[in-house]
Amino acid sequence: MPHNGRLSGFIQPASPGYFDFAAQPSLNRVLVAELLRCEFVERRESVIFLGHPGMDKTHLATALGIAACQREKRVRFCRVTELITQLMEAREERTLLRMKASLAKFDLLILDELGYVPASKLGAELLFEVISSAYERQSLIVTTNLPFEQWTEVLGSERLTGAVLNRLTHHCHILESTGESYRLQDARRRRKGSRPKPATSSSSPDDESAES
Repeated sequence: MPHNGRLSGFIQPASPGYFDFAAQPSLNRVLVAELLRCEFVERRESVIFLGHPGMDKTHLATALGIAACQREKRVRFCRVTELITQLMEAREERTLLRMKASLAKFDLLILDELGYVPASKLGAELLFEVISSAYERQSLIVTTNLPFEQWTEVLGSERLTGAVLNRLTHHCHILESTGESYRLQDARRRRKGSRPKPATSSSSPDDESAES
C-alpha cells in the first residue's frame, strides 16, 4: 500500500475494508466513513475510540492513520505506555524538549491503549503536556478500554484528568463499541467448528451383529 505522507510507529497495516461492522452494530459506521476522509485532521480535531478489549479499536485507529498518510499527512502511532516511558527517559537524559519538538512535527498523533496500566504521577504529567501541546495544533486519536469516569484511576488526579478531558473532548468525535470481543467471537466459532458430529440414530452393521 503506497503512502505519500510520513508513517511512524505502526506495528502492522490495517484497513477498514477488513473490519466486520456487522459484528459491532453499535459502532457508528457513517461516522467512520466520514473520518476516513481525514477532514478532521485538517480541522485539528480529535477522535476517541471507547470500548472493551478485543473491539478492534487499534485496527480502526491505524486505518485512519494510514488514510491520513495517503493524504500526505505526517502520522505517529504510539502505545501510551511506551510513549510515557520514552518521555521519562528523555527527561532523565535532558532531551525532553527535543522529543516534544519531534512529536509536534506530526499532523496526527495516535495514542493507543490509554489506561492499559496506570501511569505514575510524573508519567501522567508528561502525557498531559503532549496532549496540551497538541490541542488545536494537531489531531489526536486515542483508544481506550475505560469510560471517561475511570480515567482518574489511570492519571491519578481529578484535576489532571479534568484538564486532559477538557482538551481531548473539545472538537472531538467519540466512537463507542459495546458489542462482544472479536477474539471471543472467533474463539466461539472455532470451538463450534471443532465439535465432534453428534451420533446418528441409525445402527451400523457392526452394531446389529453385536446385538444379535
